[in-house]
This record gives sequence, C-alpha cells and structure tokens, in this order.
Amino acid sequence: MSEISLKVTEALPKDVGRGIARIDPEVLTKLEVEIGDVVEITGKKPTVARVMPVFRDLRGKGLIQVDGLTRSNASTAIGEKVHIKKVACKAANKVVLSPVVTGMAGRDSKFVGRLLEGLPIVSGDRVRATVFGSRYQDFTVADTIPTGAVMINPQTLIRIEEKGAKLTKARVSYEDIGGLGKGIQKVREMIELPLRHPQIFEKLGIDPPKGLLLHGPPGTGKTLIARAVANETNASFYSVSGPEIIHKFYGESEAKLRNLFEEARKNAPSIIFLDEIDAIAPKREQVTGEVEKRVVAQLLALMDGLAERGQVIVIGATNIPNALDQALRRPGRFDRELEIGIPDVNGRMEILDIHTRGMPLTDDVNLLKLAQVTHGFVGADLEALCREAAMNSIRRIIPKIEFELEQIPYELLQELNVTMEDFMRAQGEIEPTAMREFFVDIPNVTWDEVGGLQNVKKELNEAVVWPLVHADLYEFAKVKPPKGILLYGPPGTGKTLLAKALATESKVNFISIKGPALMSKYVGESERSIREVFKRARQSAPCILFFDEMDAIAPARGGGGDSHVSERVISQLLTEIDGTEELKGVFILGATNRKDIIDPALLRPGRIDILVEIPPPGEDARLEIFKVHTRGKPLLKDVDLKSIAAETEGLVGADIEFLCRKATIIAICEFVEKGADDPKTLKISAAHFQEAMKVFMEGRR
Repeated sequence: MSEISLKVTEALPKDVGRGIARIDPEVLTKLEVEIGDVVEITGKKPTVARVMPVFRDLRGKGLIQVDGLTRSNASTAIGEKVHIKKVACKAANKVVLSPVVTGMAGRDSKFVGRLLEGLPIVSGDRVRATVFGSRYQDFTVADTIPTGAVMINPQTLIRIEEKGAKLTKARVSYEDIGGLGKGIQKVREMIELPLRHPQIFEKLGIDPPKGLLLHGPPGTGKTLIARAVANETNASFYSVSGPEIIHKFYGESEAKLRNLFEEARKNAPSIIFLDEIDAIAPKREQVTGEVEKRVVAQLLALMDGLAERGQVIVIGATNIPNALDQALRRPGRFDRELEIGIPDVNGRMEILDIHTRGMPLTDDVNLLKLAQVTHGFVGADLEALCREAAMNSIRRIIPKIEFELEQIPYELLQELNVTMEDFMRAQGEIEPTAMREFFVDIPNVTWDEVGGLQNVKKELNEAVVWPLVHADLYEFAKVKPPKGILLYGPPGTGKTLLAKALATESKVNFISIKGPALMSKYVGESERSIREVFKRARQSAPCILFFDEMDAIAPARGGGGDSHVSERVISQLLTEIDGTEELKGVFILGATNRKDIIDPALLRPGRIDILVEIPPPGEDARLEIFKVHTRGKPLLKDVDLKSIAAETEGLVGADIEFLCRKATIIAICEFVEKGADDPKTLKISAAHFQEAMKVFMEGRR
C-alpha cells in the first residue's frame, strides 16, 4: 500500500473538530482513495481522518490541511512532515470517552454521540463535541470496540466515564483565532522558529528574539494568541497576571518573579506570558511606591541581565503600552512590539464563523451582513453577540422545559435554532468595546432615507466609498484620496443624517464625536482627548471620524477669552490630521452651520479638502423629503404631496419631518376622540397637514 509524505498546514476554520484532512487531488489518486475515505496520518504517533480535496490556491504544494486536534493526535506541528496512507475503517460498536474537564460524566451520551457521528477515531485520540456555537467539550477516546481505526455511527454505543481520565486543559489552536492572520504569522516567525529550530540562529551567529509585546484594545485576542502559540509549539506555558506578582512583604514580589523565570528555565523551551504587564512595570519616574520600582528593576534584570535566560520567551500583553517603563521597550527585552488591532469586515466575518461553528442557524442568518453592521466590535464583543443570540433562542424553549428532570430531553434540544432576528436583538444589547468612549449608536441610515441632495450624495460617494472599493485604481494612478469633507449649511438641512448614511453605505467603522464633549476645564485634557480620538480611529481603520458641531472645537484663533484652550486644541487637531505622522485609513467628516467661524488653517487642501454646502431644499427636493417621511403612512387620496411641497418654500428637512409627524399625531388624536377601536381605519388627510402647517407657522412667530 502506497505511503506519501506531506507538510502540515493549518485547516480552514469550518473544518475544526470534524476529523477532516484536505489533500491535493493528485495525491488522492496516488493513494488510491476517494473523497470521504479514511486515511492514517502519522507524525510521532498515528491518527485517522477523512480526506477532502484542498482548495485551488494550495494545490501542487505538497500540503495537508489538518486542524489543531488532528495535529495533536498525530503529535505533529505546522511545518512538519507526516506520512499518509489508506487504512481500513470499521464501524464502531462501542466507544468509551473520558472528558477532558471534570463534571461531564452525566452528559447525555446520546446527544454527544449524535454530535460525533461520522467521525473516524483511534484509541487515544482527542475528539471535540461542539455543544452549541463556539462552546465545545473535548473528550479522550479511552477505548473502542473493535480496536484500530473505527467510525462512529448512529448505532454506536457511547459511554462517558471520568474514571481514570487524564484531565488536561482544552487546546486552543490557530484555527480558533479569527481576523488576526497577519498578527499570527508574525508571532509564529518570532516564537515558533526559535523554540523548534534554534540551530538556524546558531548557524547565523545571532541570538533569537526573546520578547514580544502585544498591545491593542481590550478583547482583540492578545491572550488567545499567547495560548495558541503555547499549544502549537508544545512549550511549557506560564501565565501570570500582572497584579499576582505584587506582594505586601518586602522582597516577596521580586522573589516571585525570580522563581517564575527559574522554573521556566528548568522546563525550557518555555513561554512566560505576563498579562496586564502595565500593572507590574509602570514608568518608574511616575510611580511613588518603592515596590513597583524594585519589581521593574528585577524584571529588567531577568529579561536581559548577566544570567543567561536560555530558551525562555517572554510575551507581554497590555492595552496601554505607553504606561510601560521605557527600559522594557528595547531590543534584548521586548524585541518586537505587535499591535493587535480592531478587526475589519473580513476579520469580523472570520470571527463570526468561528463562534457560530456548530450553532444550529436558520437559513435567514446572513453572517456577512452581521459582519458589515458590527462596526467597532472586537473578538470578545462578537463572542458575546453569538452568546446573546443563542440565549434568545434558548428563551423560546424555556416554557417547555421541566426543571425537575435531571436532563433536558434530546428531542427538545433538537428544537433549538438561532435566527437572524435573535442576532439583531442581541446586537442592540452589546456596546462595541472599540468605540465605548466615543461611539453612541451604530448608524442604520441608507441613501434612500435622505431626500434630495443627489449631487451631495454623489460627491460623498466619490470621496469616501470609491477610495475603499477601488483602492487599486487610486494606487495605480498614484493619487491620494481626500482626507476630509466639511458639510455646512443652515440647521436641519440633513448634515448629520448624511454622515450616518455615508457610514452605512461605506460599511466602515464610524466614530461620532460631539464637538463640545471634547472640551475640558483642566489644562491639557482637551488636547489629550483629541489625541485619544485619533489614536482610536487609527486602530479602527478604515474609519470615518465624524465631528458634529465642528465650530465648537475649531473656532478661528486669536479671539482669546478661554485661556487659549481652543487655540491649543486646534493646534493639536491640525497636527493630527496633517502632521509628521501620516493619517492612513481615517477619513475626517465635519458638520457645522457656522463655517465662517472655523479656523482657516483647518479648511485647506490636505486637511479638509472638500467643502460641501447643504442648502435649503428646492421644491423637488422637498417633495422627495415628504415622500421619505410619509413612507408607509395611511394617507388619504386627497393628500397631494406635490402641492404641499410647493407651499412649503423655505422649509428644511427637519421642518418637513416635524410637519409629517404633527399631521400624524393630529390624525391619531381625532381617531381616539371619535372612540374608534380598529387601528387599520386610521387615515391621514390633507386637512391634517393644513392644521399641522398652521401649528408650525404659529410656533415660528
């Protein structure tokens, strides 16, 4: 029987836990196997998997795609070679499973068997039952009847017992991390290579990298990357949270650090993961306590002191890197700093794929649409979104559950399914981490809801959407897209509405800033707020940064009267938009009804490139706005929107919205006073609009 060697690479996220190995179709022919047949994969030990063809982009490269579980079962790693051969696979009569985590012996074995159906296994393998969404339970195959390669089928007797189980932590592999492909690649280059192939660095005569600092907003996956790397390299892993190190007795904190590094050195190769490292290594010149200063000094000595560290790599994680002592952030200690940013649409799609893996989704669930509307959501937010959506589906079957029973019937569990409505309701309950300080609401306004302003819509589309959709054209033509647009015009003409519609149509992250909210009475605080806003915008790129009431933060300089706060704020704003550090992937959108008082330095090309006036609407535009605000309303045939639009000369969009709302309220009042009880008989007439106009005109006097 022929046997072929192939190099291991990571699997597709959708294949995780399914016992699938993807191989080049040519190799399938050489092995004399068909799609769906079982093969034996041998690294340091053998395991089995069903074969599927690899996608076109990986064909002809001698690769086999297997997930972290299969790599663990074969005792191999990414980049290593494994031997593949065809193997006879019998139907399993009985399988004994030992849960990896205690407390699972009572789980419904019929339910677990249904989840594992069609999975090829051998004794000693680890298998994964995806219970719901990204929630899974790992089991070790303790015994099979018959022995050898077997496949679980509906007739297989599944027995779950904890007796004699070797309990270990559930593994996290690279396939469990979504949206961080480039980050993971850099981490692997820096950590996997020195730990698995130190001879490369010996040959080059250089020391391998010894430290990596991961920084970025909370919930983006810094800790998850560290855990995955530790599992994939089979290195000893020591995870320490910053505050755990600090001790009240003199010298205890330093002793804890020394013991940690000593143990890691003895069990090398090893990884020390210091979570929230800013808690134990703050800037020494800014702290008053002696304990923190001594701990920082001890950490510096351990990372790059006189004693050799050996094959020990230190990974630090923080979301405030500028709070760290500068001596840590140099080559020899933390050799490389890697920003784990906020995921874009494609990243969010990958994360949603992972967290809905195994979730019983209905046909109406559109993950791509969810990825597009979840602006500013990081990995932890998306996990919470999937969890809340699942909870919404569980609430539907709660009335049917008899809580006195020890186990929920299998038939009732089969009724569980998650709909798009569950996700949309869950989205309203979760505030995106990346936008928490600045972001109020996720816009859900389309161009159709903005009446008139066709030329303005076209200009905004060309300035913002085109550079994102046709980025290759701009790059080929060697032209930079505009950095900013200022919308100006009378109040109520739709400037803020246009900004919301632009955010929805461009499908990029949207940070909304209300001008006055940035101003503070404390010296330096307003400027710091501007810096924080632009820092968050860069992390969220591509991103629209919307300044409402821009005249409040950028009035013309030289007026005085406010201790020069506005002048310092404008200077900070100007340097952020067009300073020495280039602003990439961030588009500035401003709105004001007082363009005349905005500082001229802000309104030059290179900062705010395009000035767009939003004038009061003409008759045709007013008709469009009336159509938007009466859409779906029960209008009588005597309501002539065209004549109403002609009569409302000088009114802006906000006025027209008020008229439509007031006319509807007048109709409702009449309906209630008549004592009618069928809502479907409610009608809005031309008389209601005339009365609304009368109320509006009286209010203007």
